[in-house]
Amino acid sequence: MLNFSFYNPTNIIFGEGQLQELDNLIPKEAKVLITYGGGSAKKTGLLDRVKAELTKNGRTVNEFGGIPANPRFEVLMEAIKIVRAEKIDFLLAVGGGSVIDGTKFIALAAPAKEYEGRERELMAFGFTPVPVDYAIPFGTVLTLPATGSEMNNGAVISDGEDKLPVFSTHTFPKFSILDPKITFTLPKTQVANGVVDTFIHTIEQYLTYPVDARFQDRTAEGILQTLIEIGETTVNEPENYDARANLVWCSTMALNGLIGSGVPQDWATHMIGHELTALTGLDHAKTLAVMQLANWKIRRTEKREKLIQYAERVWDIREGDDDTRIDQAISKTEAFFNSIGMATRLSAYDIGPDIIDRVIANLEKHGMTQLSERGDVTLEVSRKMLETAL
Repeated sequence: MLNFSFYNPTNIIFGEGQLQELDNLIPKEAKVLITYGGGSAKKTGLLDRVKAELTKNGRTVNEFGGIPANPRFEVLMEAIKIVRAEKIDFLLAVGGGSVIDGTKFIALAAPAKEYEGRERELMAFGFTPVPVDYAIPFGTVLTLPATGSEMNNGAVISDGEDKLPVFSTHTFPKFSILDPKITFTLPKTQVANGVVDTFIHTIEQYLTYPVDARFQDRTAEGILQTLIEIGETTVNEPENYDARANLVWCSTMALNGLIGSGVPQDWATHMIGHELTALTGLDHAKTLAVMQLANWKIRRTEKREKLIQYAERVWDIREGDDDTRIDQAISKTEAFFNSIGMATRLSAYDIGPDIIDRVIANLEKHGMTQLSERGDVTLEVSRKMLETAL
């Protein structure tokens, strides 16, 4: 097992009816800005319920809506202006990963006086923590289980054709309310996205090469098996509380740092997927379903030991030679994605070979030239993965 430091201070409040805890979780004297997305929080009445809880003790509450599915820098700057003008001292993200990611950037950028007027520079540090000493505290009310942003300190912000990671030790949510019932109104496609997003988050940290990290492996395998068990059910039965509760908790646990501690991590699938989303607008999870299978097909030799372990432990494939078991595991994974309505080829989304050069150019522009757990995914390897994904 590799050396690691694990830190996660987020308070999770899980279960039905936990929205009533909001009044106890946010300081009574706080000036709050609620952030949300495209309007579903309003349509479902969730925003009114949140405001009712927050105003019980006379808090000042502002709101900012319209954070898009890929939070855009220019939209977030409008929220930052409000935070500065109104002297907001607590943020509450009501939404999924995009709203939460955007709120993290607002929390970092708004009080960073040394970056005032040049906030775009905060997105230039990649996976290195942004060098600021403070962020506005914030909490979340999760509406879409997928990204794990409700219990980690990372965000991905869009700026034109760039999707840029932003990290800080100051951007862990103070709390996150996870009520599975709040997610019941999600469209099927968003639920399927959440299942796949969670699945690939787990795979990126698990299916690399062995380092005898038994707890992390078994925990990751448990998440994957749970998703396989409840995937179709939670997509097709949106009000099945038990299935949805398991999805919500798997999504959070897949990317809160636990299963990634002490193990090598890949993330090549994500980096290529980010470029596809930035260039085509295709949902992030849909790019992941396509690129993960291509990753395995091109890099099955590098991932051989863990692919065999994955076949045996997750899919219970124990007969046949190693190559046969790997083939079956890849095939079963593709069938699982298909079973929840997720395509596994770029051509299914009318994306053709002309996208490849554009993705490769963006990868080079962003320094993504030595990806993966081994640093061996060069631009040439990325090109082969994209060709395989067509």
